[in-house]
Amino acid sequence: MQITETSDKKPKLKSLDTLFIQTYGCAMNVYDSSRMSDLMQEAYGLRIVDTPADADVILMNTCSIRENAENKVYSELGRYKKIKDKRPDLIIGVGGCVGQQEGKRIQERAPFVDIVFGPQTYHRLPDMVKEIRRDRVNLTEIDMPEIEKFDHLPKPKVEGLTGYVTIMEGCDKFCTFCIVPYTRGAEISRPPEDILAECRQLIDAGAKDISLLGQNVNAYHCEDTDGNEVGFAELLHLVGELEGMQRLRFSTSHPMEMTTELCEAFAEIPSLMPYLHLPVQSGSDEILKAMHRGHQREDYFKAIDELRLHTPDIALSSDFIVGFPGETEEDFELTLDLVRKVGYDSAFSFKYSPRPGTPAAKAEDDVPEAIKDERLQRLLALLREQSRERMEQQVGKTTDVLVEGKGKNEGDLTGRTPDFRIVHFKGNPRLIGQTLSIQITEAYNMSLRGELIIED
Repeated sequence: MQITETSDKKPKLKSLDTLFIQTYGCAMNVYDSSRMSDLMQEAYGLRIVDTPADADVILMNTCSIRENAENKVYSELGRYKKIKDKRPDLIIGVGGCVGQQEGKRIQERAPFVDIVFGPQTYHRLPDMVKEIRRDRVNLTEIDMPEIEKFDHLPKPKVEGLTGYVTIMEGCDKFCTFCIVPYTRGAEISRPPEDILAECRQLIDAGAKDISLLGQNVNAYHCEDTDGNEVGFAELLHLVGELEGMQRLRFSTSHPMEMTTELCEAFAEIPSLMPYLHLPVQSGSDEILKAMHRGHQREDYFKAIDELRLHTPDIALSSDFIVGFPGETEEDFELTLDLVRKVGYDSAFSFKYSPRPGTPAAKAEDDVPEAIKDERLQRLLALLREQSRERMEQQVGKTTDVLVEGKGKNEGDLTGRTPDFRIVHFKGNPRLIGQTLSIQITEAYNMSLRGELIIED
Protein backbone atom coordinates (compact mmCIF):
# COMPACT_ATOMS: atom_id res chain seq x y z
CA MET A 1 0.00 0.00 0.00
CA GLN A 2 1.31 3.45 -0.92
CA ILE A 3 0.49 6.49 1.23
CA THR A 4 0.91 10.13 0.31
CA GLU A 5 0.63 12.87 2.91
CA THR A 6 -1.77 15.61 1.83
CA SER A 7 -1.97 18.06 4.74
CA ASP A 8 -0.89 18.59 8.34
CA LYS A 9 -4.10 20.39 9.15
CA LYS A 10 -6.84 18.18 10.51
CA PRO A 11 -10.05 20.21 10.89
CA LYS A 12 -13.08 18.54 12.38
CA LEU A 13 -14.89 16.54 9.74
CA LYS A 14 -18.61 16.22 9.29
CA SER A 15 -20.19 12.78 9.42
CA LEU A 16 -20.50 10.63 6.32
CA ASP A 17 -24.11 10.13 5.29
CA THR A 18 -24.34 9.43 1.55
CA LEU A 19 -22.67 7.27 -1.10
CA PHE A 20 -22.67 7.39 -4.90
CA ILE A 21 -21.20 4.52 -6.95
CA GLN A 22 -20.56 4.82 -10.69
CA THR A 23 -20.28 1.35 -12.25
CA TYR A 24 -18.77 0.53 -15.63
CA GLY A 25 -18.44 -2.78 -17.44
CA CYS A 26 -19.41 -6.36 -16.81
CA ALA A 27 -21.75 -8.19 -14.46
CA MET A 28 -18.83 -8.84 -12.12
CA ASN A 29 -18.40 -5.11 -11.69
CA VAL A 30 -22.11 -4.81 -10.93
CA TYR A 31 -21.65 -7.49 -8.28
CA ASP A 32 -18.55 -5.79 -6.87
CA SER A 33 -20.36 -2.45 -6.67
CA SER A 34 -23.23 -4.01 -4.75
CA ARG A 35 -20.75 -5.48 -2.27
CA MET A 36 -18.98 -2.12 -1.92
CA SER A 37 -22.35 -0.62 -1.11
CA ASP A 38 -23.01 -3.35 1.47
CA LEU A 39 -19.61 -2.73 3.08
CA MET A 40 -20.02 1.03 3.32
CA GLN A 41 -23.58 0.81 4.57
CA GLU A 42 -22.57 -1.65 7.27
CA ALA A 43 -19.52 0.39 8.34
CA TYR A 44 -20.93 3.91 8.12
CA GLY A 45 -24.68 3.57 7.62
CA LEU A 46 -24.43 5.37 4.31
CA ARG A 47 -27.51 6.07 2.22
CA ILE A 48 -27.20 5.48 -1.55
CA VAL A 49 -27.87 8.57 -3.68
CA ASP A 50 -28.46 8.86 -7.42
CA THR A 51 -26.25 11.86 -8.17
CA PRO A 52 -22.60 12.53 -7.25
CA ALA A 53 -23.38 16.09 -6.13
CA ASP A 54 -25.41 14.67 -3.23
CA ALA A 55 -22.71 12.26 -2.04
CA ASP A 56 -20.19 12.38 0.80
CA VAL A 57 -18.33 9.46 -0.80
CA ILE A 58 -18.00 8.90 -4.57
CA LEU A 59 -16.67 5.55 -5.81
CA MET A 60 -15.91 4.74 -9.43
CA ASN A 61 -15.87 1.02 -10.23
CA THR A 62 -14.11 1.03 -13.57
CA CYS A 63 -13.63 -1.31 -16.53
CA SER A 64 -10.56 -1.30 -18.77
CA ILE A 65 -11.85 -3.52 -21.57
CA ARG A 66 -13.09 -0.93 -24.00
CA GLU A 67 -11.40 1.81 -26.00
CA ASN A 68 -10.24 4.95 -24.19
CA ALA A 69 -11.25 3.53 -20.80
CA GLU A 70 -8.62 5.56 -18.94
CA ASN A 71 -9.55 8.81 -20.69
CA LYS A 72 -13.22 8.30 -19.81
CA VAL A 73 -12.26 7.86 -16.16
CA TYR A 74 -10.20 11.07 -16.12
CA SER A 75 -12.98 12.95 -17.88
CA GLU A 76 -15.46 11.86 -15.22
CA LEU A 77 -12.98 12.72 -12.47
CA GLY A 78 -12.81 16.24 -13.87
CA ARG A 79 -16.51 16.62 -13.09
CA TYR A 80 -16.05 15.19 -9.62
CA LYS A 81 -13.22 17.65 -8.94
CA LYS A 82 -15.63 20.55 -9.32
CA ILE A 83 -17.76 19.03 -6.54
CA LYS A 84 -14.73 18.50 -4.31
CA ASP A 85 -13.53 22.06 -4.86
CA LYS A 86 -16.75 23.19 -3.17
CA ARG A 87 -16.73 20.40 -0.53
CA PRO A 88 -13.13 19.43 0.38
CA ASP A 89 -14.35 16.73 2.79
CA LEU A 90 -15.77 14.76 -0.14
CA ILE A 91 -14.00 11.39 -0.53
CA ILE A 92 -13.33 10.19 -4.08
CA GLY A 93 -12.21 6.64 -4.85
CA VAL A 94 -11.28 4.97 -8.14
CA GLY A 95 -11.54 1.19 -8.12
CA GLY A 96 -11.92 -1.70 -10.51
CA CYS A 97 -9.70 -2.62 -13.43
CA VAL A 98 -8.55 0.89 -14.38
CA GLY A 99 -7.64 1.44 -10.73
CA GLN A 100 -5.61 -1.77 -10.78
CA GLN A 101 -4.01 -0.95 -14.13
CA GLU A 102 -3.17 2.70 -13.52
CA GLY A 103 -2.42 2.55 -9.78
CA LYS A 104 -0.54 5.57 -8.44
CA ARG A 105 -0.59 7.25 -11.86
CA ILE A 106 -4.21 8.21 -11.21
CA GLN A 107 -3.29 10.30 -8.17
CA GLU A 108 -0.28 11.78 -9.97
CA ARG A 109 -2.63 13.04 -12.66
CA ALA A 110 -5.61 13.72 -10.36
CA PRO A 111 -4.20 14.40 -6.86
CA PHE A 112 -7.68 15.10 -5.48
CA VAL A 113 -8.47 11.37 -5.68
CA ASP A 114 -8.30 9.96 -2.16
CA ILE A 115 -8.31 6.21 -2.86
CA VAL A 116 -7.16 4.00 -5.71
CA PHE A 117 -7.99 0.33 -5.29
CA GLY A 118 -8.21 -2.83 -7.37
CA PRO A 119 -10.88 -5.53 -7.76
CA GLN A 120 -9.27 -7.65 -5.04
CA THR A 121 -8.96 -4.98 -2.33
CA TYR A 122 -12.33 -3.25 -2.18
CA HIS A 123 -13.14 -5.14 1.03
CA ARG A 124 -10.68 -2.78 2.74
CA LEU A 125 -12.68 0.32 1.79
CA PRO A 126 -14.08 1.04 5.29
CA ASP A 127 -10.60 0.97 6.81
CA MET A 128 -9.19 3.07 3.97
CA VAL A 129 -11.90 5.69 4.44
CA LYS A 130 -11.22 5.73 8.19
CA GLU A 131 -7.49 6.25 7.60
CA ILE A 132 -8.06 9.02 5.08
CA ARG A 133 -10.32 10.93 7.44
CA ARG A 134 -8.01 10.43 10.41
CA ASP A 135 -4.62 11.11 8.80
CA ARG A 136 -5.48 13.16 5.69
CA VAL A 137 -3.59 10.85 3.32
CA ASN A 138 -4.07 9.46 -0.14
CA LEU A 139 -4.09 5.66 -0.41
CA THR A 140 -3.33 3.21 -3.20
CA GLU A 141 -4.14 -0.46 -2.63
CA ILE A 142 -3.68 -2.63 -5.73
CA ASP A 143 -2.11 -5.80 -4.39
CA MET A 144 -3.81 -9.10 -5.26
CA PRO A 145 -4.40 -11.21 -2.15
CA GLU A 146 -5.73 -14.67 -2.95
CA ILE A 147 -9.52 -14.20 -2.84
CA GLU A 148 -9.19 -12.72 0.66
CA LYS A 149 -11.99 -10.25 0.09
CA PHE A 150 -14.78 -12.84 0.29
CA ASP A 151 -13.90 -13.56 3.92
CA HIS A 152 -14.58 -9.91 4.81
CA LEU A 153 -17.84 -9.17 3.02
CA PRO A 154 -21.16 -8.79 4.85
CA LYS A 155 -24.22 -10.84 3.96
CA PRO A 156 -25.44 -9.91 0.47
CA LYS A 157 -28.56 -7.82 0.02
CA VAL A 158 -31.13 -8.31 -2.71
CA GLU A 159 -32.71 -5.50 -4.69
CA GLY A 160 -35.54 -6.84 -6.80
CA LEU A 161 -35.57 -10.52 -7.68
CA THR A 162 -32.05 -11.07 -9.04
CA GLY A 163 -28.87 -12.00 -7.23
CA TYR A 164 -25.23 -12.43 -8.23
CA VAL A 165 -22.52 -14.63 -6.74
CA THR A 166 -18.89 -14.49 -7.82
CA ILE A 167 -17.58 -18.06 -7.82
CA MET A 168 -14.06 -17.36 -9.09
CA GLU A 169 -11.73 -14.51 -9.94
CA GLY A 170 -9.14 -13.94 -12.63
CA CYS A 171 -8.29 -15.67 -15.90
CA ASP A 172 -5.42 -17.87 -17.09
CA LYS A 173 -6.23 -17.78 -20.81
CA PHE A 174 -4.19 -14.66 -21.69
CA CYS A 175 -5.97 -13.77 -24.90
CA THR A 176 -3.67 -11.28 -26.58
CA PHE A 177 -6.29 -8.50 -26.71
CA CYS A 178 -7.44 -8.78 -23.09
CA ILE A 179 -6.24 -6.89 -20.02
CA VAL A 180 -8.22 -8.98 -17.50
CA PRO A 181 -5.42 -11.41 -16.50
CA TYR A 182 -3.31 -8.39 -15.59
CA THR A 183 -6.00 -6.52 -13.65
CA ARG A 184 -7.90 -9.42 -12.05
CA GLY A 185 -5.02 -11.85 -11.68
CA ALA A 186 -4.79 -15.62 -12.01
CA GLU A 187 -7.81 -17.93 -11.81
CA ILE A 188 -8.78 -18.59 -8.20
CA SER A 189 -11.95 -20.49 -7.30
CA ARG A 190 -13.99 -20.02 -4.13
CA PRO A 191 -14.78 -23.06 -1.97
CA PRO A 192 -18.12 -24.62 -2.94
CA GLU A 193 -19.41 -24.36 0.64
CA ASP A 194 -18.94 -20.57 0.56
CA ILE A 195 -20.76 -20.30 -2.76
CA LEU A 196 -23.67 -22.42 -1.52
CA ALA A 197 -23.90 -20.36 1.66
CA GLU A 198 -24.05 -17.09 -0.30
CA CYS A 199 -26.69 -18.52 -2.64
CA ARG A 200 -28.79 -19.59 0.37
CA GLN A 201 -28.52 -16.08 1.79
CA LEU A 202 -29.73 -14.60 -1.49
CA ILE A 203 -32.64 -17.05 -1.70
CA ASP A 204 -33.60 -16.27 1.91
CA ALA A 205 -33.48 -12.55 1.05
CA GLY A 206 -35.93 -13.02 -1.84
CA ALA A 207 -33.75 -13.69 -4.90
CA LYS A 208 -35.48 -15.84 -7.51
CA ASP A 209 -32.98 -15.52 -10.38
CA ILE A 210 -29.32 -16.08 -9.41
CA SER A 211 -26.28 -15.76 -11.68
CA LEU A 212 -22.90 -17.33 -10.94
CA LEU A 213 -20.12 -15.03 -12.14
CA GLY A 214 -16.49 -15.26 -13.16
CA GLN A 215 -14.18 -14.27 -15.99
CA ASN A 216 -14.23 -17.92 -17.06
CA VAL A 217 -16.74 -19.78 -14.89
CA ASN A 218 -16.46 -23.14 -16.61
CA ALA A 219 -12.81 -23.31 -15.50
CA TYR A 220 -14.07 -23.44 -11.90
CA HIS A 221 -12.50 -26.16 -9.76
CA CYS A 222 -11.99 -26.30 -6.02
CA GLU A 223 -11.81 -28.87 -3.26
CA ASP A 224 -14.69 -29.16 -0.80
CA THR A 225 -14.19 -29.62 2.94
CA ASP A 226 -13.80 -33.38 2.44
CA GLY A 227 -10.97 -32.90 -0.04
CA ASN A 228 -13.04 -33.84 -3.09
CA GLU A 229 -12.46 -31.92 -6.30
CA VAL A 230 -15.57 -30.06 -7.43
CA GLY A 231 -15.76 -28.94 -11.06
CA PHE A 232 -18.15 -26.43 -12.58
CA ALA A 233 -20.80 -28.90 -13.75
CA GLU A 234 -20.89 -30.47 -10.28
CA LEU A 235 -21.14 -27.02 -8.67
CA LEU A 236 -24.15 -26.25 -10.88
CA HIS A 237 -25.85 -29.40 -9.66
CA LEU A 238 -25.14 -28.48 -6.02
CA VAL A 239 -26.48 -24.94 -6.42
CA GLY A 240 -29.43 -26.13 -8.49
CA GLU A 241 -30.48 -28.49 -5.71
CA LEU A 242 -30.77 -25.73 -3.11
CA GLU A 243 -34.27 -25.40 -1.69
CA GLY A 244 -36.00 -22.38 -3.17
CA MET A 245 -33.66 -22.10 -6.18
CA GLN A 246 -35.95 -21.07 -9.03
CA ARG A 247 -33.72 -19.77 -11.81
CA LEU A 248 -29.98 -20.31 -12.19
CA ARG A 249 -27.64 -18.74 -14.76
CA PHE A 250 -23.91 -18.24 -15.24
CA SER A 251 -21.48 -16.03 -17.13
CA THR A 252 -18.97 -15.91 -18.76
CA SER A 253 -17.80 -19.13 -20.45
CA HIS A 254 -14.88 -20.09 -22.67
CA PRO A 255 -15.21 -22.55 -25.59
CA MET A 256 -12.10 -24.45 -24.50
CA GLU A 257 -13.88 -25.76 -21.42
CA MET A 258 -17.35 -26.59 -22.68
CA THR A 259 -17.37 -30.15 -21.37
CA THR A 260 -19.96 -32.83 -22.05
CA GLU A 261 -20.97 -32.67 -18.38
CA LEU A 262 -21.63 -28.94 -18.69
CA CYS A 263 -23.68 -29.40 -21.86
CA GLU A 264 -25.71 -32.12 -20.15
CA ALA A 265 -26.32 -29.93 -17.10
CA PHE A 266 -28.74 -27.75 -19.06
CA ALA A 267 -31.00 -30.77 -19.58
CA GLU A 268 -30.48 -32.28 -16.13
CA ILE A 269 -30.92 -29.27 -13.80
CA PRO A 270 -34.49 -27.91 -13.88
CA SER A 271 -33.51 -24.52 -12.48
CA LEU A 272 -30.63 -23.98 -14.96
CA MET A 273 -32.05 -21.62 -17.56
CA PRO A 274 -31.65 -22.34 -21.31
CA TYR A 275 -29.38 -19.39 -22.07
CA LEU A 276 -25.61 -19.33 -22.64
CA HIS A 277 -23.20 -16.53 -23.39
CA LEU A 278 -20.26 -18.17 -25.18
CA PRO A 279 -17.78 -15.65 -26.65
CA VAL A 280 -15.99 -16.67 -29.85
CA GLN A 281 -14.51 -13.29 -30.98
CA SER A 282 -13.77 -14.40 -34.58
CA GLY A 283 -14.70 -17.09 -37.08
CA SER A 284 -11.22 -17.26 -38.62
CA ASP A 285 -8.72 -19.83 -37.36
CA GLU A 286 -5.85 -17.49 -38.28
CA ILE A 287 -7.29 -14.67 -36.18
CA LEU A 288 -8.23 -17.03 -33.33
CA LYS A 289 -4.60 -18.17 -33.27
CA ALA A 290 -3.36 -14.57 -33.24
CA MET A 291 -5.78 -13.86 -30.39
CA HIS A 292 -4.42 -16.89 -28.47
CA ARG A 293 -7.94 -18.16 -27.97
CA GLY A 294 -6.82 -21.80 -27.75
CA HIS A 295 -9.63 -23.16 -29.96
CA GLN A 296 -10.56 -23.27 -33.63
CA ARG A 297 -13.90 -22.57 -35.30
CA GLU A 298 -14.68 -26.31 -35.54
CA ASP A 299 -14.21 -26.66 -31.78
CA TYR A 300 -16.79 -23.93 -31.32
CA PHE A 301 -19.24 -25.64 -33.69
CA LYS A 302 -18.82 -28.93 -31.82
CA ALA A 303 -19.63 -27.21 -28.51
CA ILE A 304 -22.76 -25.61 -30.00
CA ASP A 305 -23.87 -28.92 -31.54
CA GLU A 306 -23.48 -30.74 -28.22
CA LEU A 307 -25.39 -28.03 -26.37
CA ARG A 308 -28.27 -28.21 -28.84
CA LEU A 309 -28.24 -32.00 -28.71
CA HIS A 310 -29.27 -31.78 -25.04
CA THR A 311 -31.19 -28.48 -25.15
CA PRO A 312 -32.42 -27.80 -28.72
CA ASP A 313 -34.01 -24.42 -27.92
CA ILE A 314 -31.12 -22.98 -25.90
CA ALA A 315 -30.64 -19.25 -26.53
CA LEU A 316 -27.09 -18.25 -27.47
CA SER A 317 -25.18 -15.00 -27.30
CA SER A 318 -21.55 -14.21 -28.03
CA ASP A 319 -18.83 -11.56 -28.31
CA PHE A 320 -17.10 -10.49 -31.53
CA ILE A 321 -14.08 -8.29 -32.23
CA VAL A 322 -13.88 -6.76 -35.70
CA GLY A 323 -10.66 -5.49 -37.25
CA PHE A 324 -8.13 -7.36 -35.11
CA PRO A 325 -4.55 -6.83 -36.38
CA GLY A 326 -4.02 -8.85 -39.54
CA GLU A 327 -7.74 -9.47 -40.19
CA THR A 328 -8.35 -9.77 -43.93
CA GLU A 329 -11.64 -9.61 -45.77
CA GLU A 330 -11.49 -13.41 -46.01
CA ASP A 331 -11.05 -13.66 -42.23
CA PHE A 332 -14.04 -11.40 -41.70
CA GLU A 333 -16.18 -13.40 -44.13
CA LEU A 334 -15.39 -16.49 -42.02
CA THR A 335 -16.80 -14.64 -39.02
CA LEU A 336 -20.00 -13.87 -40.92
CA ASP A 337 -20.14 -17.51 -41.98
CA LEU A 338 -19.83 -18.67 -38.37
CA VAL A 339 -22.64 -16.32 -37.32
CA ARG A 340 -24.92 -17.66 -40.08
CA LYS A 341 -24.22 -21.28 -39.13
CA VAL A 342 -24.68 -20.81 -35.36
CA GLY A 343 -27.68 -18.45 -35.38
CA TYR A 344 -27.48 -16.15 -32.37
CA ASP A 345 -30.23 -14.67 -30.25
CA SER A 346 -28.01 -11.72 -29.34
CA ALA A 347 -24.37 -10.65 -29.38
CA PHE A 348 -21.94 -7.90 -28.41
CA SER A 349 -19.71 -6.66 -31.22
CA PHE A 350 -16.88 -4.13 -31.10
CA LYS A 351 -14.15 -2.67 -33.24
CA TYR A 352 -10.69 -3.70 -32.11
CA SER A 353 -8.73 -1.10 -30.20
CA PRO A 354 -5.37 -1.83 -28.58
CA ARG A 355 -5.39 -2.03 -24.79
CA PRO A 356 -2.17 -0.79 -23.17
CA GLY A 357 -0.25 -3.61 -21.54
CA THR A 358 -1.64 -6.42 -23.72
CA PRO A 359 0.46 -8.44 -26.19
CA ALA A 360 -1.77 -7.39 -29.11
CA ALA A 361 -0.96 -3.74 -28.41
CA LYS A 362 2.57 -4.43 -29.65
CA ALA A 363 1.26 -5.48 -33.06
CA GLU A 364 0.54 -2.96 -35.80
CA ASP A 365 -3.11 -1.90 -35.73
CA ASP A 366 -3.17 -2.35 -39.50
CA VAL A 367 -6.88 -2.49 -40.30
CA PRO A 368 -8.00 1.05 -41.25
CA GLU A 369 -10.78 2.56 -39.16
CA ALA A 370 -13.02 2.95 -42.19
CA ILE A 371 -12.78 -0.77 -42.90
CA LYS A 372 -13.39 -1.60 -39.24
CA ASP A 373 -16.50 0.58 -39.32
CA GLU A 374 -17.78 -1.03 -42.51
CA ARG A 375 -17.20 -4.56 -41.26
CA LEU A 376 -18.81 -3.83 -37.92
CA GLN A 377 -21.94 -2.51 -39.62
CA ARG A 378 -22.19 -5.63 -41.78
CA LEU A 379 -21.84 -7.86 -38.74
CA LEU A 380 -24.36 -5.86 -36.74
CA ALA A 381 -26.86 -6.01 -39.60
CA LEU A 382 -26.58 -9.81 -39.74
CA LEU A 383 -26.87 -10.16 -35.96
CA ARG A 384 -29.91 -7.84 -35.86
CA GLU A 385 -31.56 -9.92 -38.57
CA GLN A 386 -30.94 -13.12 -36.62
CA SER A 387 -32.14 -11.59 -33.37
CA ARG A 388 -35.32 -10.35 -35.01
CA GLU A 389 -36.00 -13.79 -36.49
CA ARG A 390 -35.49 -15.42 -33.12
CA MET A 391 -37.87 -12.96 -31.49
CA GLU A 392 -40.54 -13.52 -34.14
CA GLN A 393 -40.28 -17.28 -33.60
CA GLN A 394 -41.56 -16.72 -30.06
CA VAL A 395 -44.94 -15.40 -31.25
CA GLY A 396 -47.70 -17.86 -30.45
CA LYS A 397 -45.66 -19.70 -27.84
CA THR A 398 -46.55 -19.88 -24.16
CA THR A 399 -43.68 -19.36 -21.75
CA ASP A 400 -43.02 -18.84 -18.05
CA VAL A 401 -42.24 -15.22 -17.19
CA LEU A 402 -40.75 -14.10 -13.89
CA VAL A 403 -42.46 -10.76 -13.28
CA GLU A 404 -39.81 -8.23 -12.26
CA GLY A 405 -41.72 -4.97 -12.02
CA LYS A 406 -43.88 -2.34 -13.65
CA GLY A 407 -43.40 -1.49 -17.30
CA LYS A 408 -42.99 1.96 -18.81
CA ASN A 409 -46.51 2.01 -20.23
CA GLU A 410 -49.53 2.46 -17.99
CA GLY A 411 -50.82 -0.87 -16.72
CA ASP A 412 -47.86 -2.84 -18.05
CA LEU A 413 -45.76 -5.32 -16.13
CA THR A 414 -42.39 -6.56 -17.32
CA GLY A 415 -40.48 -9.77 -16.76
CA ARG A 416 -38.10 -12.26 -18.29
CA THR A 417 -38.49 -15.63 -19.96
CA PRO A 418 -36.22 -18.55 -19.01
CA ASP A 419 -34.03 -17.71 -22.03
CA PHE A 420 -33.64 -14.11 -20.81
CA ARG A 421 -36.02 -12.28 -23.17
CA ILE A 422 -37.94 -9.28 -21.88
CA VAL A 423 -41.74 -9.59 -22.00
CA HIS A 424 -44.32 -6.82 -21.46
CA PHE A 425 -47.94 -7.58 -20.62
CA LYS A 426 -50.95 -6.08 -18.87
CA GLY A 427 -51.34 -7.13 -15.26
CA ASN A 428 -51.90 -6.14 -11.65
CA PRO A 429 -48.76 -5.02 -9.74
CA ARG A 430 -49.52 -7.62 -7.05
CA LEU A 431 -48.26 -10.20 -9.59
CA ILE A 432 -44.68 -8.86 -9.28
CA GLY A 433 -42.40 -11.59 -8.01
CA GLN A 434 -44.50 -14.43 -9.39
CA THR A 435 -43.73 -16.72 -12.32
CA LEU A 436 -46.68 -16.69 -14.72
CA SER A 437 -47.69 -18.34 -17.98
CA ILE A 438 -47.68 -15.75 -20.75
CA GLN A 439 -48.67 -16.26 -24.37
CA ILE A 440 -46.47 -14.23 -26.71
CA THR A 441 -48.51 -12.12 -29.11
CA GLU A 442 -46.02 -9.71 -30.67
CA ALA A 443 -42.28 -9.38 -31.23
CA TYR A 444 -40.24 -6.18 -31.17
CA ASN A 445 -36.52 -5.69 -31.83
CA MET A 446 -35.48 -5.99 -28.18
CA SER A 447 -38.52 -7.36 -26.37
CA LEU A 448 -41.80 -9.26 -26.63
CA ARG A 449 -45.42 -8.55 -25.80
CA GLY A 450 -47.76 -11.14 -24.39
CA GLU A 451 -51.00 -11.88 -22.63
CA LEU A 452 -51.43 -13.40 -19.21
CA ILE A 453 -53.02 -16.83 -19.34
CA ILE A 454 -55.70 -17.03 -16.67
CA GLU A 455 -55.96 -20.54 -15.31
CA ASP A 456 -59.42 -21.84 -14.40
